Amino acid sequence: MFTAVILFTVLGSLLGLGLGWAAQKFRVETDPVVDRIDALLPQTQCGQCDYPGCRPYAEAIASGEAPINQCPPGGEAGVRALADLLGLEPLPLNPDNGQEQPRRVAVIDESACIGCTLCIQACPVDAILGAAKRMHTVIEAECTGCDLCLPPCPVDCIAMVPRQSPWVWPQPGQNARLAASANVRTAQAGGG
Repeated sequence: MFTAVILFTVLGSLLGLGLGWAAQKFRVETDPVVDRIDALLPQTQCGQCDYPGCRPYAEAIASGEAPINQCPPGGEAGVRALADLLGLEPLPLNPDNGQEQPRRVAVIDESACIGCTLCIQACPVDAILGAAKRMHTVIEAECTGCDLCLPPCPVDCIAMVPRQSPWVWPQPGQNARLAASANVRTAQAGGG
């Protein structure tokens, strides 16, 4: 038994060293400009920019193949952020790619869903759960509001609704800081 433990320890160590060497030898370097552009994009993977996702669009912007104004989900603020990053003049959002809209989320009318799975296949971020001939539902936290699930639905049971701001727990001490800030403002205004 002790021999088996030593054998597996040595074997595991050798495999770990081999994997570490392979990770260094075959590492794929990414372009830091593409990474920074991609970080500014909304990651909806909607294809409205005429590219199959945010990363390919970032690569096209970095190479000069695409302008910075083709992302409706990023909106005017996204265009300004890209212009600032790249030292370019901001452009108006290209209407050929769509209109800027509030953040939305897909909602499935589960009583009307026939379980065809076409929406699951269309979702680029796997935000829809369900099985064939069973109702489907959307994981709201994962949905990017890309609209790609709407066209394939044969019974039109999917609607896009405005995303509600998620409620978040206050940070420790946040209420005390807010109260202290209000007291300072009141004292500065001469109220107390």
